[in-house]
Amino acid sequence: MPKVFKAIVILNLVALDFFRGMLMASARPVLMIIDDDPMIRDTLHFVLSRHFEVCVAESYAQLKSLLQQLGTPPDLALVDLGLPPSAHTPEEGFKVIAALLAYAPTIKIHVLSGQNDDANVKRALALGALDFIAKPCDVEALKDMLLKALKVQDVELNAEHDYDGLLGNSLPMQALRTQIKQFADSPFPVLIEGESGSGKELVAGSFHYSSKRILQPYLSINCAAISPLLAESILFGHTKGAFTGATSAHTGYFDDASDGTLFLDEIGELPLELQAKLLRVLENGEYQRIGETHTRKSQARIVAATNRDLRAEVRAGKFRADLYHRLSVFVIRVPPLRDLGEDKHLLRDHFTEFYARQIGQAPFVLNQAALAHWLDYDFHGNVRELRNITVRLIAKYSGKTVNASQLLAEFDLSEPSAEVSNAEALNLNDESAMMQLARRNLQRQANVSLDEVLKTWEQAYIGAAMQLTHGNLSQAAKLLNINRSTLYSRINATASS
Repeated sequence: MPKVFKAIVILNLVALDFFRGMLMASARPVLMIIDDDPMIRDTLHFVLSRHFEVCVAESYAQLKSLLQQLGTPPDLALVDLGLPPSAHTPEEGFKVIAALLAYAPTIKIHVLSGQNDDANVKRALALGALDFIAKPCDVEALKDMLLKALKVQDVELNAEHDYDGLLGNSLPMQALRTQIKQFADSPFPVLIEGESGSGKELVAGSFHYSSKRILQPYLSINCAAISPLLAESILFGHTKGAFTGATSAHTGYFDDASDGTLFLDEIGELPLELQAKLLRVLENGEYQRIGETHTRKSQARIVAATNRDLRAEVRAGKFRADLYHRLSVFVIRVPPLRDLGEDKHLLRDHFTEFYARQIGQAPFVLNQAALAHWLDYDFHGNVRELRNITVRLIAKYSGKTVNASQLLAEFDLSEPSAEVSNAEALNLNDESAMMQLARRNLQRQANVSLDEVLKTWEQAYIGAAMQLTHGNLSQAAKLLNINRSTLYSRINATASS
């Protein structure tokens, strides 16, 4: 091993041991503060370190480096939206929120910002932040808010096991449960695809707990949360003396998973050099610990998940094509919440009852207008966003009835949601987009007539073609790829109806 590489590994191991020791020495929850203002960082660190184990970073790049060294996922985070290099825009803050959730899906993020832009705040909440705190803030109130958020953390850890299986009665959820039952006992890998916050981790667990491996270990590792220099040791283990600093032998995840299930979350983050070693395990079950010549065998069932398009990653050279094909023997697509219809109400009722009981507050109810908006909202952050909105509504309207304006104040409505916006970007060859538009219309309109819908589309396209060709019937027919006589007949039929 080259000396420079050895030195880097040693430094990473020392840093990892330091952070692990720091966390073991204190039972206090870990709080990450990401802010480019040194005065704010120092002040918050001084005051909050009495209650939390505080780690600070001043940029997205520094945070990524710190997370790779941290041995245990943080419990809480305070994120400033205006971070360098674009301190006057929220983009870096949004990247930090996404990185934190990729590293620690259960982390509770609070946005701490002087940019009290309502649209940016709602966007941050939709991405997965729990709440917003404006600068300057009352530090004592901030401390109480963070301690209260920890209760939500505890609830979430238990909520996943509070009911058997996946919650939802919609057709997509029924299809998902059917797929899980079909593939649960197969030894072949499963690739779970889905948007951030859609519940891929819960689906992975369902594969294990629905299988004959239920009494065997179920282990989960987030590939985005491990340092590339330590990833091989974490996955496959190492022997004593394998490298400087390896004072004892350590088993890896493949050892510990035994005959159970190993869930590799954020598989798209796995370094390219390690992808070849994972491919070997998938092909013949063989792997070696670092520093060992003996070949070991793994019988673990591999379940992987990603919110990336791995096919695009393969084309870009960022993911091995052979590994993708080995992982995708079975591909499961977790449906986004916007496609689950009435399940949105079912999930809200579940989270409302659960969190209200655990936090010790009375539940809220939605009036009829608010219920309609709830069903119509897309929930860009999926189940995670729905859960966070539910928690905020309990805090604000415990025991009360929430009206439409109060509910809309919690929604991120910055992205196009009206039918006109969808129609402008609509590709008629995109069946998924067409189905989404149809779903919106069916949800918002009563007594939809398919004949009328088709007639309306036909009239719209005929009218548009005639406008573009300034009334030239032959040219309009060419645009619509029909005969001139057919177009003439349809225009006459429309005029007489």
